[in-house]
Amino acid sequence: MSKKSGLSVFDRYLSVWVILCMVLGAYLGVKFLSAVKSLGRFSVAQVSIPIAVVLWIMIFPMMVQIDFGKLKDVYKHPKAMWITLIVNWLVKPFTMFFFAVLFFKFMFSSFIPANTASGYVAGAVLLGAAPCTAMVFVWSYLSGGDPNYTLAQVAVNDLVVIVAYAPIVKFLLGLNKMVIPYSTVFYSVVIYVLIPVIFGYIFRKFIIRAKDEKWLTKVFVKDMKTVTIIGLLLTLIVIFMFQGKAIVQNPVAVILIMVPLIIQTYFIFFVGFVMAKWSNVKYSLAAPAAMIGASNFFELSVATAVILFGLGSPATLATVVGVLVEVSVMLSLVSIMKKSCSLFRECNLDLPQCKVSV
Repeated sequence: MSKKSGLSVFDRYLSVWVILCMVLGAYLGVKFLSAVKSLGRFSVAQVSIPIAVVLWIMIFPMMVQIDFGKLKDVYKHPKAMWITLIVNWLVKPFTMFFFAVLFFKFMFSSFIPANTASGYVAGAVLLGAAPCTAMVFVWSYLSGGDPNYTLAQVAVNDLVVIVAYAPIVKFLLGLNKMVIPYSTVFYSVVIYVLIPVIFGYIFRKFIIRAKDEKWLTKVFVKDMKTVTIIGLLLTLIVIFMFQGKAIVQNPVAVILIMVPLIIQTYFIFFVGFVMAKWSNVKYSLAAPAAMIGASNFFELSVATAVILFGLGSPATLATVVGVLVEVSVMLSLVSIMKKSCSLFRECNLDLPQCKVSV
């Protein structure tokens, strides 16, 4: 990405940094296994505090942009919200189930035993039925999405998760009994959304009082994009560090699991993308609407897999692989979204293709 896009110099070689951070994280996870295990104990209801810290670094710039005085205007643009709900709850879980069954039980049947394949399908469904809570702020921010609308979309999805997650998973997996770690949902919302929103609000007030709102949006927010990229790279290191042992012990399984998860991510993104285009949604709302479906609530997915199937189960491994592929895949979707911004009305990016209204 160029300087004109407002992103930092890191973006020029972002794919290189991403690969290096993945390798570094996996190496640290294997080389310093005992230290990583000790670090992993810092968690609340399966919500990792180290991961939370690097996530705060990433999402802070978007949180500072949230203007609570404008949140009341969200209801004036219902189309993007309906797209989010339809994609996340009526499409995504079922397409994830379809791709998982297609690959794990048919296309990869020569490589995966039947029982293991069923476990991978279960893990994929646990991912597909849980739309993102935290990382979507990063993807929306990097693609130029509206921060107020992104917060509203996340809030609505968090409410739907409470009532719809268990029934959808039970239906797709044929489970008679299912225990949902609601404590994980609660602490994830508090740690990944509420706390950074509060700090962002306080800091926003401080900056506006010290400078003004124009300086905040034109100078501070643009400068903070470098911090977001650094936070992304740190997140990759931490995630791969925690999962380094699983990667080394199951390299072939990890690669096989990645295939349908990656296909599903791109497919769901384009479903939201096309629906936003057909609905004539403006770009700043289309971006988060497309991104939130492609990203997953991995803390809830992993925690549920551990409770239902066990820590060393194929289902848990599948949810972990979902965590591993998310950042790199979502970064590519951010790039696609930005390059396609001129297809939407009221494109708000400083890019050459945005100079001509479509």
